Order: sequence, then C-alpha cells, then structure tokens
Amino acid sequence: MLKIENLHATVADKPILKGLSLSINAGEIHAIMGPNGAGKSTLSYVLGGRPGYEVTEGSATFDGQDLLDMEPHERAAAGLFLGFQYPVEIPGVSNVQFLREALNAQRKARGLEPLSGGDFLKLAREKAGLLKMDMDMLKRPVNVGFSGGEKKRNEMVQMGIIDPKLAILDETDSGLDIDALRTVGDGINAIMRRPDKAVLLITHYQRLLDYVQPDFVHVLAAGRIVKSGGPELARELEEHGYAEIAA
Repeated sequence: MLKIENLHATVADKPILKGLSLSINAGEIHAIMGPNGAGKSTLSYVLGGRPGYEVTEGSATFDGQDLLDMEPHERAAAGLFLGFQYPVEIPGVSNVQFLREALNAQRKARGLEPLSGGDFLKLAREKAGLLKMDMDMLKRPVNVGFSGGEKKRNEMVQMGIIDPKLAILDETDSGLDIDALRTVGDGINAIMRRPDKAVLLITHYQRLLDYVQPDFVHVLAAGRIVKSGGPELARELEEHGYAEIAA
C-alpha cells in the first residue's frame, strides 16, 4: 500500500530525513518510535504534503501512485488521512459542517454521490459513539474550547467518518489520560484494523501500543530507520531507551 524508498527531505534547508525506507502492506499496523528530533513528525508531514517540507531524493508511492507528485487534497481523496500531534482550532466552522463538506468533496473526487444531511448525521452518530463523544460536541466549532484529549478523540471521529485506506497518526497519544487513551485505542482498532486498511502510528511511548497492537515497530533516529522488529521492540525501548540503538 505504502512504499518509501531512500527518502531525503529538508525543512528550511536543514536535512531531516536522510535515506528513510519503509513498506506498509494492507492489513498492517506499523509503529514508529524514536527520540526527539529524529524526523518522525517530518515524515508524517512529507507524506501528507505539508508546504515547507522539500523532498530532495527518493520516492514514496501509495497504492501504486506517486504520492509525492500529488497535491494534499489529492492524497486525501486517494485515501490518506493525517492525524496531527496538535490538532488546529477552526473558529466559526462547526464540526458537522466541516466533516460533511470534507467527506462529500472526497466522494465527489471518487465519482460517488454526496451524502444527504440525514445520512451524514447517522454516520456521524455512529462514529462519535465509537469514541464515546457526545453529538453536541460535533455541533461546536472545530476543536474550539476542547481539551487536549477531546481534540484527539474528535480527530479519531473525523477519521471514522472519512474512512481512509491509510491513517498516519502523529503522536495521537499525546495529552491523553488513561481512560481517553483506551477509548482512542479502541476507536483506532474499530475503524482501521481491517484487511484493506493500514496504519502508521508515530509515538514516543509503549502505552498506546498496549491498546493498538502493532505488527511491526521501527526505530527512527537521525532521519532513517535504524532498527525494526515486532511488538517486543517497543517494550525493549520502554525499558532501555533509545541511547544504545540510536547511537
């Protein structure tokens, strides 16, 4: 589904990714861990198409398409979802309005009919229920006045409604208490753990992986993958840290 080969990228002319390679197949959940400044968020932004992140070498394909040659909205329409470490607030725009417009724009790009207001609200209630979010929150402006945990749950509701093929989740566990972490983990499993979908989880800690069991764990250090393994690698990192592996 996603194939990255020898990816190099810079931010403000500073090299961040330095030859990163990674393949993710449909039905797989991969976790990327690593120290601060390793390039984890840069990888997510490059794949999502955020301006200011320049690819200088290498390639990334998504379902056989050149991902790096696509505009951000084209990547989204193709089935890529990016969950942010710090979800933004959008004053004056309700969650319901924002999500219905986003979903129907993607449906149009795929040649599908738009959802009616009633059908959309039914879908939104279903996905909000998975994340234990009250529908009243979806009527509020996007993320305005939300706590950190509420923002992350709201973003998972967005993911459920959009229903992507590949979810790239950048430190979704950041700012979550134990109960919210379990709820978000259960939501990721319910929405994305399917044979035709895949997930790339970016995290510092083992705790989210207790709820979303990855198939593979990778250590990203100094802009490249330096070690890969199974779930046991995350527990090893939790116990011993990155110093030895990232040296």
